[in-house]
Amino acid sequence: MFSPVHTPAPDRRRFLIASSLATAVGALPAWARATESLAHNPFTLGVASGDPEPDNILIWTRLTAPLTYLGTAAAPDLAAQTVHWEVAHDAQFRQPVAYGQAQARAEWGHAVHVQVNGLSPDRWYFYRFRCGDAFSTTARCRTAPTAGADVRKLRLAVASCQRWEHGFYSAWADTAQASPDLVLFLGDYIYEYAQPAKPDGLARAQPLRTAQTLQDYRDRYALHKSDPHLQAAHAVCNWSVIWDDHEVENDYVAQYGRGDSAHFLARRMAAWQAFYENMPLRGSALQRNFQGLALYRSLQWGKLARLHLLDGRQYRDLQACRPEGKASTGTVDPAECPALQDPARSFLGWDQERWLARQLQGDARERVDATRWSTVVQTTLFAARKHPNGRQSTDSWDGYPQARQRLVRQIAESQPRNSVLLGGDIHQNYVCAISAQPDQAPDKANPVLASEFCGTSISSHSGTTQARVDAIVAHNPQVVFARCEERGYSLVEITPQSMNTELRAVSNPLQADSSLYTLARFVVEDRRAGPVKIA
Repeated sequence: MFSPVHTPAPDRRRFLIASSLATAVGALPAWARATESLAHNPFTLGVASGDPEPDNILIWTRLTAPLTYLGTAAAPDLAAQTVHWEVAHDAQFRQPVAYGQAQARAEWGHAVHVQVNGLSPDRWYFYRFRCGDAFSTTARCRTAPTAGADVRKLRLAVASCQRWEHGFYSAWADTAQASPDLVLFLGDYIYEYAQPAKPDGLARAQPLRTAQTLQDYRDRYALHKSDPHLQAAHAVCNWSVIWDDHEVENDYVAQYGRGDSAHFLARRMAAWQAFYENMPLRGSALQRNFQGLALYRSLQWGKLARLHLLDGRQYRDLQACRPEGKASTGTVDPAECPALQDPARSFLGWDQERWLARQLQGDARERVDATRWSTVVQTTLFAARKHPNGRQSTDSWDGYPQARQRLVRQIAESQPRNSVLLGGDIHQNYVCAISAQPDQAPDKANPVLASEFCGTSISSHSGTTQARVDAIVAHNPQVVFARCEERGYSLVEITPQSMNTELRAVSNPLQADSSLYTLARFVVEDRRAGPVKIA
C-alpha cells in the first residue's frame, strides 16, 4: 500500500487540491462510489474506458500517491503494484463476466490499460479495479454494435480544450447527467502552461510550472483528473480521444517546436508518453521504440455511423512561413506567403490522407455495407474563415487550403449518404455548411456536401469578442452560426432519420457547480446536406 506524503505544501494549494478530491465521491452516481473507507485510496485519478468495439473493451486507471505534493515537490517514489480488475453485468458485481490482474509499474506512471475480450456486442457493462484492500469507483462502459446491425440511435458528447485555471468543469457534470453512449474528446486535454502572471478572470489556482519533463506532464494530467466532474464523465461511458497541440506545446507540428530541436524532441517524447499513460488507449496505439502513437482510426456503430478519428499534429507539415525553431505567427497576409497554396503541404500527412480516402470510399452510399452517417472527427475548424483584415490563419485548415480541398474532393467523389465533420480547438461554436469550394458561398453551382459542428471549449477562454466574430461571419456565408462567449460542449443524437446537435453552455464558468443551458439546436436531415437551426 502507499504511504502518505509528508512534504509540506502551502496551505492554499493543499486546500484547493484536497477539497477537489474530497468532493469527488459526491459528484459520482451512487453505483460509482467506492465502498471502502481508507486512509489513502491510490485510485485518485478515477477510471476510464476507451474506444468501444463489438467484442471487447479497454479499461484504464492510474495509481498515485496523495496529490498534495503537486506543485510543491518531486513525485514520491512508488513501487510496482498488482492491480486486480473485474467486469460484470451489474453494478454490485453479482453477475461477473471477466476478471484478472495487471501490473502498475513506475516506468509507465503506474498506469494500467486492460483490454477485456470475449464480450457481447451492443451492451453495457460495469467495471472496477482493486489494489490491496482499496477499490476504485465503479464505472460503466459499453461495447459497440456489430458492423451490420440495425441501430436506432447513437448519443455522443463532443468536447475539447479544458484549461484548468480558466474555468471549472461544470460541463462534465452535465455530460455525466446526460449519460451518452460515447464521449469524443478532440484535443487539449491539458495545457502545458504555468500559472498566468495575472490572476484576473481565473477560476482556480494552477500550482504547476510549465511542463517540460515526463513528470511535469504526468503531474499536469493528475491535476486535471483530480476534478470530480471530469472523473464522473469518465465513469459514465466510454471515451474516444485524439490530441491537439497543448498536450505537448502550443502550435507544435510533427518534429517542429520552439527552441533547440533536440530539447523539443525530448519534450515531445515525454509528453507523448504521458498522453498514453493517462488516456484509455489500447496497446496497439504504441509505435515501436515509442516513436509516436497511432491515433487515427475508424469506429463502426452498426449500420448507423462510422467515426473517422484523425491526428492533426503528428504528421503535419510546418505552418506556412514559420521559421523552424520559432513560434508560429498565427496569421499571415496571403500575398506575402505563397507557401500557403503549395499543394505539397499536408495537414494530416500523406499516409493519413490516403488512409482517410480509403475510409471514405468505404462509406460510399452505393455500397451495400455503407453506414448512414460518415463522420470525420478532427481537431479544429475545417470551414474556410476569411477575416475582414485579409489575413489568414496558419495553424488551422485555412493554413492548408489545398489539403482541405483534397479532403472535400474525397467526400465529393466517395459520396457518402451523409457527411459530417466535428472539430474543436478554437474555443468557439461554429456551425457551417461545407461546399465543393469551401472558401466560396454555397449555391447551386457550389453545392453543400457536408455539415460541420466545431464546438466551443470546456473551460478555455476564447480570446476574442462576439463583435469580432460577427464581423467574420459577415465575410463567410458558409457559416450558419458562430458564438465565442460560451463555454460548454455538444450533445449529438444520431438516428437513421437525422443528426441532432444541441450546444450546451455553462451559465458561469467561474462557479464550481454552475448550471448549463441550451444555446442552440441544429438538425441535419438524412440525405440533406447542411445544418438547419431549430431552436
